[in-house]
Amino acid sequence: MSEIAQQSSTVSMDDRLAITRGVMNLFDHWGLHSDEMMSLLDINGKARQMAQYRHNKAFPESPEMMKRIDYLVRINDALRTTYPTNPSMGKRWLRQRNHLFNQRSPLSMMMGDGEQGMVYVLSRLDCTFAWEQSGSTPS
Repeated sequence: MSEIAQQSSTVSMDDRLAITRGVMNLFDHWGLHSDEMMSLLDINGKARQMAQYRHNKAFPESPEMMKRIDYLVRINDALRTTYPTNPSMGKRWLRQRNHLFNQRSPLSMMMGDGEQGMVYVLSRLDCTFAWEQSGSTPS
């Protein structure tokens, strides 16, 4: 588990606001709509609620939220290393149907399958994550 998820109970309001701004910037980079953002973060409510997070409201403090944010940040990092010379390719990859996801897009898999979908997408992008998940240990 990443530092973000491990420290969810000790994060100051300033840090939570910084995390929220960072995630909103990530969503903007991916070109997501409010309903997609809410689905990825498992937030129920109206789409206008996402606008509040742009204007100095922090995401709710919960281990589940921090875990989802951790997956999303790791997916973004993996996309940057997968496509280092073309930053816009990650945005395209997220929406493109893929045989690895049974002809679904990675974004639809994450939205439809929630945390499990995020884990599946991340494991296909980041071999170190898949290694951690397998329980393998170095010899």
